Amino acid sequence: MGTRFELPSDVREAFGLSDRDITLLPQDASSRSYGRVTHPEFGACLVLSDNPEASHFRNYLSIGPHLRAMGLSAPRIHATDTARGFALIEDFGLATYARELASGADEGALYDLATDVLIHLHGADSATKIDIPPYDMDLLLSEAARFTDWCVPAIGIDLSDAEKAEHQALWRATLSEVADRRDVLVMRDFHIDNLLLLPERNGPARCGLLDFQDGLIGAAAYDLVSLTQDARRDVPREIEARVLERYLAARPETDRADLMADFWRLGAQRHAKVAGLFHRLDRQAGKPGYLRHVPRVLGQLERALTEGGLSDLAAFYDRVAPSWRDHAAKA
Repeated sequence: MGTRFELPSDVREAFGLSDRDITLLPQDASSRSYGRVTHPEFGACLVLSDNPEASHFRNYLSIGPHLRAMGLSAPRIHATDTARGFALIEDFGLATYARELASGADEGALYDLATDVLIHLHGADSATKIDIPPYDMDLLLSEAARFTDWCVPAIGIDLSDAEKAEHQALWRATLSEVADRRDVLVMRDFHIDNLLLLPERNGPARCGLLDFQDGLIGAAAYDLVSLTQDARRDVPREIEARVLERYLAARPETDRADLMADFWRLGAQRHAKVAGLFHRLDRQAGKPGYLRHVPRVLGQLERALTEGGLSDLAAFYDRVAPSWRDHAAKA
């Protein structure tokens, strides 16, 4: 892959970038591409390309202003080409949580700030103020199926159609309550690689938000899982407990038992999904680097099954793919 971001000439002209070099930024697990450029009017900006996922790009253009209207920090959008999925957006800089933590920043303070974002977002009745789809049973089940479609075969086991159907039935029973939640805007990838420190801002706005175009309406527990059970980082258990206690203290109307039941069920679903996704990225997209995270994710799945009392699913995995726990132990 080259180091320049390729932008159609007419879009360059419309965006005021005709004579500007755009530096291609490293690509993440998605199909999106980003470039950084200094704009003569707006200063440092990013160019976002989301051509393969038009619906997600429309979500981005809808959710960003919605978050800003709530007093949170999502990038401002300076210009768009909606037909082809390009946007010129505000650049929050390089101070991602991942970089800050690597530089020795106060871990507890950063996670407190991220928790305050969720407290603010969930207290603003965000589910009723934006028209985006729900995180419903069909999508939850299709994501859980990535585990049997990609992860189990990578371990060396081929499941029958009947076993895959049993897997889906078990997940349907597990998610029967949480799939009906329509409580909050769920950003879905709320973790340290998509959060930035903006020290010149105040309150929850000090946390810059990226990668929310997959947002849906669903359960409050989901983004708490994303934050505290990170697929790419070992989050200390004391930080997980700190986040949950801070959240519950700020939202006393939340039933602790219900939240924790959702937390472990959605955690198990997310870890099953991500383990399958990382194997799919290796096999389909030629991105083997994500495989180094699979043992961690499987360990998180094992913990969620145990803590959530999801014994039927655990027994199923032990029966059809008995080596999966050994795979998890390699973390």
